[in-house]
Amino acid sequence: MKNRFAILPLLLLAVFLPTACMDYGENETERIAIDDAPGLFIINEGNFMYGTGSLSYYDIRSKQVENNVFLRTNGVKLGDVAQSMTIHKGLGYIVVNNSSVIFVIDIRTFELVKILKGFISPRYVHFVNDEKAYVTDLYTFAITVFNPQTLEITNRIKTDIKGKTAPSTEQMVQYKNYVFTNCWSYDNKILVIDTDTDTAVDYIEVGKQPTSLVLDKNNKLWTITDGGYSGSPYGQEAPGLYKVDAETRSVEQVFRFETGDRGSEICMNEARDSIFFIRSRKEIDNGREVSRDHIWKMSVEDKTLPAEPFLTNTSTNHWYGLAVDPHTSEVYVADAIDYVQPGFIYRYSSEGERIDKFQVGVIPGAFCFNY
Repeated sequence: MKNRFAILPLLLLAVFLPTACMDYGENETERIAIDDAPGLFIINEGNFMYGTGSLSYYDIRSKQVENNVFLRTNGVKLGDVAQSMTIHKGLGYIVVNNSSVIFVIDIRTFELVKILKGFISPRYVHFVNDEKAYVTDLYTFAITVFNPQTLEITNRIKTDIKGKTAPSTEQMVQYKNYVFTNCWSYDNKILVIDTDTDTAVDYIEVGKQPTSLVLDKNNKLWTITDGGYSGSPYGQEAPGLYKVDAETRSVEQVFRFETGDRGSEICMNEARDSIFFIRSRKEIDNGREVSRDHIWKMSVEDKTLPAEPFLTNTSTNHWYGLAVDPHTSEVYVADAIDYVQPGFIYRYSSEGERIDKFQVGVIPGAFCFNY
Protein backbone atom coordinates (compact mmCIF):
# COMPACT_ATOMS: atom_id res chain seq x y z
CA MET A 1 0.00 0.00 0.00
CA LYS A 2 1.77 3.11 -1.19
CA ASN A 3 0.82 6.72 -0.90
CA ARG A 4 -2.24 6.66 -3.16
CA PHE A 5 -4.37 5.54 -0.20
CA ALA A 6 -5.61 7.71 2.63
CA ILE A 7 -4.26 6.65 6.01
CA LEU A 8 -6.81 4.64 7.95
CA PRO A 9 -7.36 5.55 11.59
CA LEU A 10 -5.89 2.99 13.95
CA LEU A 11 -9.27 1.99 15.34
CA LEU A 12 -10.65 1.30 11.89
CA LEU A 13 -7.50 -0.64 11.01
CA ALA A 14 -7.92 -2.83 14.06
CA VAL A 15 -11.42 -3.73 12.92
CA PHE A 16 -10.25 -4.66 9.44
CA LEU A 17 -7.11 -6.64 10.22
CA PRO A 18 -8.58 -9.90 11.58
CA THR A 19 -10.58 -10.47 8.41
CA ALA A 20 -8.01 -9.09 5.98
CA CYS A 21 -5.05 -11.05 7.30
CA MET A 22 -5.72 -14.72 7.02
CA ASP A 23 -8.22 -15.38 4.23
CA TYR A 24 -5.60 -16.84 1.90
CA GLY A 25 -7.66 -19.66 0.36
CA GLU A 26 -6.27 -23.04 -0.69
CA ASN A 27 -5.46 -24.26 -4.18
CA GLU A 28 -3.57 -27.07 -5.86
CA THR A 29 0.18 -26.63 -6.15
CA GLU A 30 2.67 -27.01 -8.99
CA ARG A 31 6.41 -26.82 -9.48
CA ILE A 32 7.75 -23.89 -11.49
CA ALA A 33 11.22 -24.50 -12.87
CA ILE A 34 13.71 -21.62 -13.04
CA ASP A 35 17.46 -21.74 -13.70
CA ASP A 36 20.33 -19.70 -12.31
CA ALA A 37 19.90 -16.86 -14.79
CA PRO A 38 19.41 -13.36 -13.38
CA GLY A 39 15.78 -12.69 -12.57
CA LEU A 40 13.42 -10.07 -11.27
CA PHE A 41 10.60 -10.45 -8.77
CA ILE A 42 7.65 -8.13 -9.31
CA ILE A 43 5.51 -7.53 -6.24
CA ASN A 44 1.92 -6.81 -7.27
CA GLU A 45 0.00 -5.07 -4.50
CA GLY A 46 -3.49 -6.11 -5.52
CA ASN A 47 -6.54 -4.13 -4.48
CA PHE A 48 -6.77 -2.90 -0.89
CA MET A 49 -9.02 -5.17 1.23
CA TYR A 50 -9.52 -7.65 -1.65
CA GLY A 51 -6.53 -9.90 -0.98
CA THR A 52 -5.40 -9.91 -4.62
CA GLY A 53 -1.68 -9.38 -4.02
CA SER A 54 0.54 -11.62 -6.12
CA LEU A 55 4.14 -12.37 -7.05
CA SER A 56 5.53 -12.47 -10.61
CA TYR A 57 8.97 -13.64 -11.76
CA TYR A 58 10.78 -12.40 -14.87
CA ASP A 59 13.81 -14.12 -16.45
CA ILE A 60 16.00 -11.22 -17.54
CA ARG A 61 17.89 -13.18 -20.22
CA SER A 62 15.04 -15.12 -21.84
CA LYS A 63 12.41 -12.40 -21.26
CA GLN A 64 9.97 -15.00 -19.97
CA VAL A 65 7.54 -14.10 -17.19
CA GLU A 66 5.72 -16.37 -14.74
CA ASN A 67 2.77 -14.84 -12.90
CA ASN A 68 1.19 -15.89 -9.58
CA VAL A 69 4.25 -17.94 -8.65
CA PHE A 70 3.52 -17.81 -4.90
CA LEU A 71 -0.06 -19.02 -5.29
CA ARG A 72 0.82 -21.67 -7.86
CA THR A 73 3.70 -23.05 -5.79
CA ASN A 74 2.22 -22.94 -2.29
CA GLY A 75 -1.51 -23.23 -2.94
CA VAL A 76 -2.34 -20.14 -0.88
CA LYS A 77 -2.88 -16.50 -1.83
CA LEU A 78 -0.20 -13.96 -1.08
CA GLY A 79 -2.67 -11.76 0.82
CA ASP A 80 -3.80 -8.17 1.10
CA VAL A 81 -1.46 -5.48 -0.31
CA ALA A 82 1.93 -6.98 -1.15
CA GLN A 83 4.32 -4.16 -0.29
CA SER A 84 7.98 -5.09 -0.84
CA MET A 85 10.52 -7.89 -1.09
CA THR A 86 14.13 -8.28 0.04
CA ILE A 87 16.54 -11.18 -0.60
CA HIS A 88 19.07 -12.42 1.96
CA LYS A 89 21.08 -15.67 1.96
CA GLY A 90 18.90 -17.43 -0.62
CA LEU A 91 15.62 -16.49 1.02
CA GLY A 92 13.08 -13.93 -0.15
CA TYR A 93 11.20 -11.88 2.44
CA ILE A 94 7.85 -10.71 1.04
CA VAL A 95 6.15 -8.06 3.14
CA VAL A 96 2.35 -8.13 2.91
CA ASN A 97 1.26 -4.88 4.47
CA ASN A 98 -2.43 -5.16 5.29
CA SER A 99 -2.18 -8.87 6.09
CA SER A 100 0.44 -7.98 8.72
CA VAL A 101 2.82 -10.79 7.74
CA ILE A 102 6.16 -11.47 6.07
CA PHE A 103 6.35 -14.59 3.92
CA VAL A 104 9.81 -16.18 3.71
CA ILE A 105 10.34 -18.17 0.51
CA ASP A 106 13.09 -20.10 -1.25
CA ILE A 107 14.03 -17.81 -4.16
CA ARG A 108 14.72 -20.72 -6.54
CA THR A 109 11.61 -22.79 -5.93
CA PHE A 110 9.22 -20.09 -4.57
CA GLU A 111 8.31 -22.56 -1.80
CA LEU A 112 7.19 -21.12 1.52
CA VAL A 113 9.72 -21.55 4.34
CA LYS A 114 8.05 -19.63 7.16
CA ILE A 115 5.50 -16.93 7.94
CA LEU A 116 6.68 -14.14 10.24
CA LYS A 117 3.87 -12.60 12.30
CA GLY A 118 3.66 -10.04 15.09
CA PHE A 119 3.40 -6.88 13.00
CA ILE A 120 0.67 -4.28 12.54
CA SER A 121 1.42 -2.80 9.13
CA PRO A 122 4.91 -3.92 7.96
CA ARG A 123 6.55 -2.09 5.06
CA TYR A 124 10.21 -2.95 4.35
CA VAL A 125 12.98 -5.27 5.59
CA HIS A 126 16.63 -4.28 5.97
CA PHE A 127 19.36 -6.74 7.00
CA VAL A 128 21.85 -5.12 9.35
CA ASN A 129 23.90 -8.33 9.44
CA ASP A 130 23.36 -12.10 9.43
CA GLU A 131 21.87 -12.01 12.93
CA LYS A 132 19.81 -8.84 12.84
CA ALA A 133 17.14 -7.42 10.53
CA TYR A 134 14.82 -4.42 10.84
CA VAL A 135 11.18 -4.17 9.73
CA THR A 136 9.57 -0.75 9.35
CA ASP A 137 5.88 -0.17 10.00
CA LEU A 138 3.20 2.25 8.88
CA TYR A 139 1.10 2.34 12.05
CA THR A 140 3.32 1.12 14.88
CA PHE A 141 5.58 3.70 16.53
CA ALA A 142 8.38 1.15 16.46
CA ILE A 143 10.74 -0.77 14.22
CA THR A 144 10.66 -4.54 14.73
CA VAL A 145 13.93 -6.46 15.03
CA PHE A 146 14.21 -10.15 14.13
CA ASN A 147 16.99 -12.71 13.86
CA PRO A 148 17.36 -14.02 10.26
CA GLN A 149 18.92 -17.25 11.55
CA THR A 150 16.08 -18.19 13.89
CA LEU A 151 13.36 -16.10 12.18
CA GLU A 152 12.19 -14.94 15.59
CA ILE A 153 11.35 -11.40 16.70
CA THR A 154 13.89 -10.20 19.27
CA ASN A 155 13.20 -6.50 19.90
CA ARG A 156 11.18 -3.35 19.14
CA ILE A 157 12.89 -0.02 18.56
CA LYS A 158 10.80 2.92 19.71
CA THR A 159 10.77 5.80 17.22
CA ASP A 160 10.22 8.52 19.82
CA ILE A 161 13.11 10.97 19.96
CA LYS A 162 13.68 14.49 21.29
CA GLY A 163 10.05 14.83 22.26
CA LYS A 164 8.97 13.89 18.71
CA THR A 165 7.29 10.74 17.43
CA ALA A 166 7.67 9.19 14.00
CA PRO A 167 4.23 7.75 13.19
CA SER A 168 5.53 5.75 10.24
CA THR A 169 8.79 4.32 8.96
CA GLU A 170 9.47 3.26 5.38
CA GLN A 171 12.55 2.44 3.30
CA MET A 172 15.97 1.98 4.87
CA VAL A 173 19.60 2.53 3.90
CA GLN A 174 22.68 1.97 6.02
CA TYR A 175 25.74 4.19 6.44
CA LYS A 176 28.42 2.89 8.80
CA ASN A 177 26.57 1.61 11.88
CA TYR A 178 23.51 3.79 11.34
CA VAL A 179 20.29 2.97 9.51
CA PHE A 180 18.32 5.85 8.04
CA THR A 181 14.59 5.50 7.37
CA ASN A 182 12.17 8.00 5.86
CA CYS A 183 8.98 8.78 7.80
CA TRP A 184 6.28 9.22 5.18
CA SER A 185 2.79 9.28 6.68
CA TYR A 186 1.98 12.83 7.84
CA ASP A 187 5.63 13.44 8.67
CA ASN A 188 8.75 15.20 7.41
CA LYS A 189 11.65 13.33 8.97
CA ILE A 190 14.43 10.88 8.21
CA LEU A 191 14.96 8.87 11.38
CA VAL A 192 18.45 7.70 12.42
CA ILE A 193 18.86 4.34 14.16
CA ASP A 194 22.05 3.26 15.94
CA THR A 195 22.44 -0.43 15.01
CA ASP A 196 24.84 -1.10 17.90
CA THR A 197 22.29 -0.12 20.53
CA ASP A 198 19.08 -0.54 18.50
CA THR A 199 17.86 2.91 19.46
CA ALA A 200 16.60 5.99 17.60
CA VAL A 201 19.28 8.63 18.15
CA ASP A 202 18.51 11.48 15.75
CA TYR A 203 16.30 12.74 12.98
CA ILE A 204 16.71 14.98 9.93
CA GLU A 205 13.90 17.30 8.87
CA VAL A 206 13.08 17.42 5.16
CA GLY A 207 9.88 18.23 3.23
CA LYS A 208 6.41 16.87 3.80
CA GLN A 209 6.05 13.13 3.34
CA PRO A 210 9.36 11.72 2.05
CA THR A 211 8.42 8.63 0.03
CA SER A 212 11.71 6.83 -0.58
CA LEU A 213 15.42 6.88 0.19
CA VAL A 214 18.79 6.01 -1.43
CA LEU A 215 22.51 6.53 -0.71
CA ASP A 216 24.83 7.68 -3.51
CA LYS A 217 28.54 7.06 -4.19
CA ASN A 218 29.48 10.17 -2.18
CA ASN A 219 27.58 8.98 0.90
CA LYS A 220 24.82 11.50 0.31
CA LEU A 221 21.26 10.52 1.16
CA TRP A 222 18.59 11.39 -1.39
CA THR A 223 14.90 11.45 -0.61
CA ILE A 224 11.92 12.59 -2.63
CA THR A 225 8.79 14.06 -1.07
CA ASP A 226 5.20 14.04 -2.30
CA GLY A 227 4.30 17.31 -0.56
CA GLY A 228 1.05 16.08 0.95
CA TYR A 229 -2.26 16.74 -0.74
CA SER A 230 -4.93 19.41 -0.95
CA GLY A 231 -7.16 19.28 2.12
CA SER A 232 -4.70 17.20 4.15
CA PRO A 233 -4.75 17.89 7.91
CA TYR A 234 -0.94 17.90 7.65
CA GLY A 235 -1.03 20.56 4.93
CA GLN A 236 0.41 20.71 1.43
CA GLU A 237 3.59 22.16 -0.02
CA ALA A 238 5.63 21.89 -3.20
CA PRO A 239 7.31 18.44 -3.30
CA GLY A 240 10.95 17.98 -4.19
CA LEU A 241 14.29 16.25 -3.88
CA TYR A 242 16.47 16.56 -0.78
CA LYS A 243 20.20 15.86 -0.71
CA VAL A 244 21.53 15.09 2.78
CA ASP A 245 25.07 14.42 3.99
CA ALA A 246 24.97 11.08 5.83
CA GLU A 247 27.99 11.96 7.97
CA THR A 248 26.88 15.40 9.21
CA ARG A 249 23.11 14.69 8.81
CA SER A 250 22.62 18.12 7.30
CA VAL A 251 20.48 19.01 4.26
CA GLU A 252 22.87 20.18 1.54
CA GLN A 253 20.48 21.01 -1.27
CA VAL A 254 16.76 21.12 -2.04
CA PHE A 255 15.32 20.78 -5.55
CA ARG A 256 11.73 22.07 -5.53
CA PHE A 257 9.01 20.89 -7.91
CA GLU A 258 5.80 22.78 -8.62
CA THR A 259 2.97 22.77 -6.08
CA GLY A 260 0.52 20.07 -7.17
CA ASP A 261 3.26 17.84 -8.61
CA ARG A 262 3.98 14.53 -6.90
CA GLY A 263 7.30 12.75 -6.42
CA SER A 264 8.04 9.10 -5.66
CA GLU A 265 10.25 6.04 -6.19
CA ILE A 266 13.77 7.39 -6.14
CA CYS A 267 16.38 4.85 -7.42
CA MET A 268 20.10 4.73 -8.26
CA ASN A 269 22.05 3.31 -11.20
CA GLU A 270 24.87 0.77 -10.98
CA ALA A 271 27.60 3.37 -10.35
CA ARG A 272 25.41 5.21 -7.83
CA ASP A 273 26.22 8.47 -9.61
CA SER A 274 22.76 9.09 -11.10
CA ILE A 275 19.30 9.09 -9.58
CA PHE A 276 16.00 8.19 -11.23
CA PHE A 277 12.57 9.12 -9.90
CA ILE A 278 8.91 9.48 -10.81
CA ARG A 279 7.60 13.02 -10.99
CA SER A 280 3.93 13.57 -11.78
CA ARG A 281 2.91 16.95 -13.14
CA LYS A 282 -0.10 18.70 -14.63
CA GLU A 283 -0.16 19.07 -18.40
CA ILE A 284 -2.60 20.40 -20.98
CA ASP A 285 -3.82 17.82 -23.50
CA ASN A 286 -6.36 18.89 -26.14
CA GLY A 287 -7.49 21.78 -24.03
CA ARG A 288 -7.94 19.86 -20.79
CA GLU A 289 -5.68 19.43 -17.78
CA VAL A 290 -4.31 15.94 -17.14
CA SER A 291 -1.77 14.51 -14.73
CA ARG A 292 1.08 12.47 -16.23
CA ASP A 293 3.82 10.42 -14.59
CA HIS A 294 7.28 10.72 -16.16
CA ILE A 295 10.66 9.20 -15.29
CA TRP A 296 13.40 11.71 -14.60
CA LYS A 297 17.16 11.21 -14.38
CA MET A 298 19.88 13.46 -13.01
CA SER A 299 23.50 13.25 -11.90
CA VAL A 300 24.20 13.36 -8.17
CA GLU A 301 26.48 16.31 -8.99
CA ASP A 302 23.76 18.38 -10.72
CA LYS A 303 22.81 21.71 -9.20
CA THR A 304 19.47 22.07 -11.00
CA LEU A 305 16.60 19.77 -11.96
CA PRO A 306 16.60 18.33 -15.50
CA ALA A 307 14.57 20.26 -18.05
CA GLU A 308 13.11 17.18 -19.75
CA PRO A 309 12.12 13.67 -18.60
CA PHE A 310 14.32 10.66 -19.23
CA LEU A 311 11.21 8.61 -20.13
CA THR A 312 7.97 10.27 -21.19
CA ASN A 313 4.54 8.84 -20.47
CA THR A 314 2.19 9.87 -23.29
CA SER A 315 -0.87 8.27 -21.65
CA THR A 316 -2.68 9.00 -18.42
CA ASN A 317 -1.91 5.50 -17.11
CA HIS A 318 -0.32 5.44 -13.67
CA TRP A 319 3.44 4.78 -13.64
CA TYR A 320 3.45 3.45 -10.12
CA GLY A 321 6.74 1.63 -9.59
CA LEU A 322 10.36 2.09 -10.67
CA ALA A 323 13.56 0.05 -10.41
CA VAL A 324 17.07 0.28 -11.85
CA ASP A 325 19.10 -2.90 -12.35
CA PRO A 326 22.12 -2.68 -9.99
CA HIS A 327 24.32 -4.55 -12.52
CA THR A 328 23.27 -3.12 -15.90
CA SER A 329 21.49 0.17 -15.05
CA GLU A 330 18.52 -0.94 -17.15
CA VAL A 331 15.28 0.73 -16.06
CA TYR A 332 12.01 -1.02 -15.21
CA VAL A 333 8.75 0.92 -14.97
CA ALA A 334 5.54 -0.50 -13.46
CA ASP A 335 2.33 0.68 -15.13
CA ALA A 336 -0.67 0.16 -12.84
CA ILE A 337 -2.98 1.41 -15.65
CA ASP A 338 -6.24 2.02 -13.72
CA TYR A 339 -5.42 0.18 -10.46
CA VAL A 340 -8.02 -2.49 -11.34
CA GLN A 341 -6.82 -4.57 -14.30
CA PRO A 342 -3.48 -6.45 -14.45
CA GLY A 343 -0.60 -4.03 -14.97
CA PHE A 344 2.40 -4.00 -17.29
CA ILE A 345 6.16 -3.72 -16.86
CA TYR A 346 8.27 -1.73 -19.33
CA ARG A 347 11.97 -2.53 -19.57
CA TYR A 348 14.39 0.07 -20.96
CA SER A 349 18.11 0.18 -21.64
CA SER A 350 20.29 2.57 -19.65
CA GLU A 351 19.95 4.95 -22.61
CA GLY A 352 16.16 4.84 -22.53
CA GLU A 353 15.46 2.44 -25.43
CA ARG A 354 12.49 0.05 -24.98
CA ILE A 355 13.68 -3.56 -24.58
CA ASP A 356 10.54 -5.39 -23.47
CA LYS A 357 6.97 -5.11 -22.23
CA PHE A 358 5.13 -7.81 -20.27
CA GLN A 359 1.95 -8.20 -18.24
CA VAL A 360 1.96 -9.00 -14.53
CA GLY A 361 -0.60 -8.78 -11.69
CA VAL A 362 -2.87 -6.06 -10.33
CA ILE A 363 -1.02 -2.89 -9.26
CA PRO A 364 2.64 -3.79 -9.74
CA GLY A 365 4.42 -1.59 -7.24
CA ALA A 366 7.80 -3.01 -6.19
CA PHE A 367 10.74 -4.95 -7.61
CA CYS A 368 13.45 -7.24 -6.25
CA PHE A 369 16.42 -8.32 -8.38
CA ASN A 370 17.64 -11.91 -8.06
CA TYR A 371 21.31 -12.33 -9.01
